Amino acid sequence: MQFLLWTIAIVLSAAAAYWVYRADVKRAVPYPWLTALLRGIVVLMALLLLLAPALTINRNETQKPIVLYLQDNSRSIAVALGKDSTTYRKNAQDLISKLSDKYRVITWGFGGSVQTDSAFNYKQNATDIAAAMARAQEYYGLQNLGTIILATDGRFNQGINPLYQSLSLHNPVYAVAIGDSTIQKDIRITQLYANNIVSLNSQFEIRADMVAALCNGYGNAVQLSEGGSTIATSPLNISADRYDKSVSFTVKAEKAGMHHYTVSIPVAEGEKNSTNNRRDIFVEVTEEKRNILLAAAAPHPDVNAIKEALAGMENYKLTAVTADNLPASLDNYQVIILHGLPSQNGSVVKQLQSLRKPVWFILSNRTNESALSQLHNLGNLEMNAAPPHDVLPTYNSGFGLFVLPPNMQAVFDKMPPLSVPLSFIQAPANASTLFTQRGSNGAPLWFMEQGAVPMALTAGEGLWRWRVYEYRNFSNHNVVDECIRQTISFLSANANERPFQVSMPKHVWSDQEAVTLNAYLLNANNEQVNSPDVQLNISDSAGRKQSFTFERSGNAYRINIGVWAGGTYNYSAHCSYNGKDYTSSGSFVIESVPLELMETGADYPLLYGMAKKYKGALVPAANVGALYDSITHNDSIKPVIESTTDTVPLVDWKWYFFLLLAFATAEWLLRKYWLAQ
Repeated sequence: MQFLLWTIAIVLSAAAAYWVYRADVKRAVPYPWLTALLRGIVVLMALLLLLAPALTINRNETQKPIVLYLQDNSRSIAVALGKDSTTYRKNAQDLISKLSDKYRVITWGFGGSVQTDSAFNYKQNATDIAAAMARAQEYYGLQNLGTIILATDGRFNQGINPLYQSLSLHNPVYAVAIGDSTIQKDIRITQLYANNIVSLNSQFEIRADMVAALCNGYGNAVQLSEGGSTIATSPLNISADRYDKSVSFTVKAEKAGMHHYTVSIPVAEGEKNSTNNRRDIFVEVTEEKRNILLAAAAPHPDVNAIKEALAGMENYKLTAVTADNLPASLDNYQVIILHGLPSQNGSVVKQLQSLRKPVWFILSNRTNESALSQLHNLGNLEMNAAPPHDVLPTYNSGFGLFVLPPNMQAVFDKMPPLSVPLSFIQAPANASTLFTQRGSNGAPLWFMEQGAVPMALTAGEGLWRWRVYEYRNFSNHNVVDECIRQTISFLSANANERPFQVSMPKHVWSDQEAVTLNAYLLNANNEQVNSPDVQLNISDSAGRKQSFTFERSGNAYRINIGVWAGGTYNYSAHCSYNGKDYTSSGSFVIESVPLELMETGADYPLLYGMAKKYKGALVPAANVGALYDSITHNDSIKPVIESTTDTVPLVDWKWYFFLLLAFATAEWLLRKYWLAQ
């Protein structure tokens, strides 16, 4: 269309110029071609304003490929490089300088987080390779990302394994291997597991995962201690150069309060890194007796299954009722279990709407889903009702709210289905799923949600069958009973009714991170208030004390006490409110050994796997300069020509008007001058 308009404008302007030329020849104008040319230009520009008020302009811009240099900036790199640190940095910067002539080079440092500057100072206290790769995709995945140079020792202590990370990267990854891949003699405790809160006089498990390298023939005992006294041991006999094992200790909670346990392994002969041979963990033992209400829409064998699972648990008092015998008030219960409720005729909705109580919902064919959706506990849960159908369970091995028996998977491979009255269920975003529905793309079957009012939901009935099948196959009910107990423990642990409480996000800190504490105070209506001042005293193992005052945060309290030296510390907080004094105490540990030194050496297999996965290559740090030839000869790393089309209205160009005026004025002045002679 624009071509046609331009053609018409040119033809008409040429005709106007020709007409003026013939007229000026007759008038004996000295240069008739000049006045004709000016008239043609004026007519053309005027016609363009009328026929083509906007111009389409095409622009081509060449984008250089992006080369992202991801440098591991954690403390382990300084150890791995040693005296070669300066040489490596010079070689890396020379490579970056040479690549900058052909590519757009961006340098990031990463550890526990990504830095866009200071990529070679090696001061971060953790390594998360997967997060750095994800950040690279987020920032440059839609641009002309030519390649990623990943310079690291391959050791990560945060995030997921980058080999199993799902990224939509289509560019090669070149791995620069830093450090010695030679396996060193080492025994380390990789992780400790225990429930954060347990009930007084109950038994709980502390489990330690251990890994050993080149320690064949080692024989000793893993020790569990508290307050410097050994309370349990477990033999450890290593019979291979590569060895891993989990050790469990069963401990009885005989005293209320916060307990600090240490698991340690004696140092092997010739072991250089002994800092990872011990780990600390904290467990709080509570003595409050919890009143549990189990309300069922009708008599059901699941009720007896839950009763038997809780039998012998001294800190729980279970009251079982049916819907027609619900208590007039639920105030005296810390946890409520609803089996098949709310039903069509159930009145429990009205009672629960005015309370903020932890609830475990067990759905059945009597459950009224529309009434269920009215409860605040399930405000962000999506589900659709359906006729009851059988669903098999699949244990979620990534579940981490509490510790369950190690044979969970084996037991639940033999479990019968639950009867589920839902066709669709979408758990809240912050929920933790214990079991999923087999063959339904991971739809939750049993999950828990943390929060101000925690809740749990089991999407079907038939727990009694699970106990029967476990006994038939394994001669006990341990696993199913533990799932029931731990779900109730999770809910009751969060139903804290102490009016003044101080808590910490964790009880084991690094000497490189700031320690924070939180506190809350409840009034008579269980509402948080922060009108009184809260004092905090912290003492070390030598009895030296420091005092602080909590800062108000919202309607609660918070304080950042900064970085502390390694050791064990006790804290005590107190305040006065409405004539009463309240106190809360606890302890925490500062570890002098950062995560980066818990595991040494380089993981070349991981780096090779990364390079192979993304069709790149692996080079040692000493040969980092060789990447220049590899990158420049890689045909997949090439510039991209980006074309853009802009439509520009002529009326927006002020200079266009003045140019038109200038041509018209020039013709008029020339004609006046020549005809006046």
